[in-house]
Amino acid sequence: MIEFTLDGQTVAAEDDELIVHAAARHGVFIPTLCHDDKLAPYGGCRMCIVGVEGAPRPMPACATRVREGMVISTNGSTDMYRRVLTEMLLAEHLDANPGGRPNELTDLAAELGASAPFLLPDAKREQYDDRNKLMGYEPDACILCARCVRYTQEVMQCSALSLEGRGGHARIVPTWGKSWLDTECELCGGCLSVCPTGAIFEKFLNGAPPDHENTLRKVQSTCTFCGVGCRVDLNVDPATNRIVKVTSDPSYVSNDGNLCVKGRFSFNFVHHPDRLTEPLVRGEDGLLHPTTWEHALQVAAVGLKGVIARHSAQAVGILASARLTNEENYLIQKLARTAVGTNSVHSCEAT
Repeated sequence: MIEFTLDGQTVAAEDDELIVHAAARHGVFIPTLCHDDKLAPYGGCRMCIVGVEGAPRPMPACATRVREGMVISTNGSTDMYRRVLTEMLLAEHLDANPGGRPNELTDLAAELGASAPFLLPDAKREQYDDRNKLMGYEPDACILCARCVRYTQEVMQCSALSLEGRGGHARIVPTWGKSWLDTECELCGGCLSVCPTGAIFEKFLNGAPPDHENTLRKVQSTCTFCGVGCRVDLNVDPATNRIVKVTSDPSYVSNDGNLCVKGRFSFNFVHHPDRLTEPLVRGEDGLLHPTTWEHALQVAAVGLKGVIARHSAQAVGILASARLTNEENYLIQKLARTAVGTNSVHSCEAT
């Protein structure tokens, strides 16, 4: 542990801890736009600048590590710098809400009382229309923080996105200017989740009202597409009581907020009219009829006992699933071997 001075108070920090993290642990919030805990320090947007005694200029808190005896000030002239930087970004922020996602830039502008003094006449960037059906990109909402590019490189270990152009013509594009579908991109939506302004958004929510995501009710659940057990937030529209999108919080231990393409975008089956919502038992007429769980389990048990009595336990085979957790698959094989008496246990994913 080392000691340093933060806004006149002597506090402690871990060795090599970033100023932004050390300050947060002591209740001092330093705003950032380009920083993400999953990514390496970047210091691109300069929104997190703080005063450091002895330094010739303000230092980025997201890319500067605490040193023993360091004297740091998070207020004073840095507030003016942040306001000016915010105004500069707003001057070319022509579309603040393409898909109803939260916008950290406009939230920060409201907090600082900043507004665009003017709009740059050549601020509009060339549009990029991709043929994938899941994610869209609005260049006029992008602040070029490169969070999305760095996420694909550092977290996903691929080159799905890159920066193209210079100055006011710069924008984010799939690598080599191809479609997302023609790159290493797996359409996991991780770049979407880290975008601070909502410039990357769900195409099926294009045109949603401003701050739409914050009006949705979040219901914690577990993704059912594999046995990893990723924690997800089902975003439910209060007006229709239907799931309209899926997100995941970085604080979730099992997956750190990361999801695959199925976990993030394959949720429409929940409301499909053919989805089974209650147990069915085939009657004497040969048709399936709704019933209770107690009756369904009783019919299944009687049927299994009948097969075992007529053909022995080895005539019974049980299929497990990779969508279940390790614990559930363990219980399945336990049921097969101890209750049914068969070793014929297999997984449908291995066939």
